[in-house]
Amino acid sequence: MTSTVPPARTDAVPAARTSARTPASTPAARTAAEPPARAFPPGFRWGAATAAYQIEGAAAEGGRTPSIWDTFSHTPGRTAGGQTGDVAVDHYHRFREDVRLMARLGLTSYRFSLSWPRIQPTGRGPALESGLDFYRALADELAEHGIRPVATLYHWDLPQHLEDAGGWPVRESAERFAEYAALTAQALGDRIDTWVTLNEPWCSAFLGYGSGVHAPGRTSPADALRAAHHLNLGHGLAVGALRAALPSTAEIAVSLNLHAVRPLTGHPDDLAAARRIDAVGNRIFTGPMFAGAYPDDLLADTAHLVDWADLVRDGDLAEISRPIDLLGLNYYTPTVVSAARDGEAATARHDGHGASPHSPWPGADDVTFHRAPGELTAMGWPIDPTGLTELLTSLHREHGLPLLVTENGAAFEDVVGPDGSVDDPRRIAYIRAHLAAVHHALEAGADVRGYYLWSLLDNFEWAYGYAKRFGAVHVDYDTLARTPKASAHWYAEVIRRGGID
Repeated sequence: MTSTVPPARTDAVPAARTSARTPASTPAARTAAEPPARAFPPGFRWGAATAAYQIEGAAAEGGRTPSIWDTFSHTPGRTAGGQTGDVAVDHYHRFREDVRLMARLGLTSYRFSLSWPRIQPTGRGPALESGLDFYRALADELAEHGIRPVATLYHWDLPQHLEDAGGWPVRESAERFAEYAALTAQALGDRIDTWVTLNEPWCSAFLGYGSGVHAPGRTSPADALRAAHHLNLGHGLAVGALRAALPSTAEIAVSLNLHAVRPLTGHPDDLAAARRIDAVGNRIFTGPMFAGAYPDDLLADTAHLVDWADLVRDGDLAEISRPIDLLGLNYYTPTVVSAARDGEAATARHDGHGASPHSPWPGADDVTFHRAPGELTAMGWPIDPTGLTELLTSLHREHGLPLLVTENGAAFEDVVGPDGSVDDPRRIAYIRAHLAAVHHALEAGADVRGYYLWSLLDNFEWAYGYAKRFGAVHVDYDTLARTPKASAHWYAEVIRRGGID
């Protein structure tokens, strides 16, 4: 990865390549007069998603200060090869090129995150106009191309100033987050009508403060639980702030990476293990957000780690359970667990969340994780789209909210061909199977409003650095040139036809 920011490109986005392997000559590319076998509803949002630290670069421009991911990635041994998001894929300077590329692919919506330290460098005080101006320009460019913006307020880039004051384990971070939400909505609410408060708060709390594989890299089970509560509280306070600042037509959501938890066997001990993981992996968020209470079994499982009566103050649950308009689901792979057998040490090595001697599952030390059957992605994650249908239908049944698949995708070992093209049939097969899973959920009655492919671009993949490529668009990390992969052309044809065969 080059450490020098090149000049902004002014050339056009590469045209779609046509070959025997591209959609132009496959059965999927039938005429528009022939409807797809699995048609999606009119108005379905066909999107792609990104995150600020993973793509923007310009880490010290326009008044931006370090986030916890800047600090974490610059700490030796934390990321693969010591790689950082200082430059990433330079979206900050190339966003117009990237929006033109989105338009060529036919995206109807784009989900991105706002960089908190770019807008409010210390997490306190007034917003920086230079930071807001970047997002104003991005939103205007999207509007010019007919692409609906979806803004995520928090995708893991807490200002380092707030981490130095205690981070998410302290209550002040939730209060500061609400102020940041208000500032941002007041400035951008005339351009953006769909807002996501948090992305994957489970990862923020339990990978950031439990196992330490994500920023800020702390390893305290008690702090992880405190962080989870304050992320919940920050979400609720932000919902209130957004409601006060935005037009009544605006939509507010949260994106959760809920786990499709499956017991290894039907043995009562394995069923109990699955219950524990469901509690600390899912219901720790859905309980307070949608039922106004933490589950009793979660409180019992973790009572030895945190005093919940002291942590949860009067009024917190009412704030957390403020109504939202949409529920976002991020899904990649199922979670298979069992109770630890006699003589077998419980391990989290197959939970899919990175290697660490510290568990991200407080209160579940006696649970063993197993790799689900199926083909693996480059992340070592088994491919099983049935978990997506399972989660969408259960969320519809239990909460009755309109749903968005706010992230779904796969990393594979992409190879650039002699002509510069990237043929990625395994990614096409992955997306097709998961779109079919979404369609199954629609047929079962789930109100699914959109699908956001992760990710639009190859990018900085957190602790994996630049080693894992999720993008539908290939990025040459030396030149930063963008080239749509075969999967991007295939997805464009899906969007054009409004469904899959």
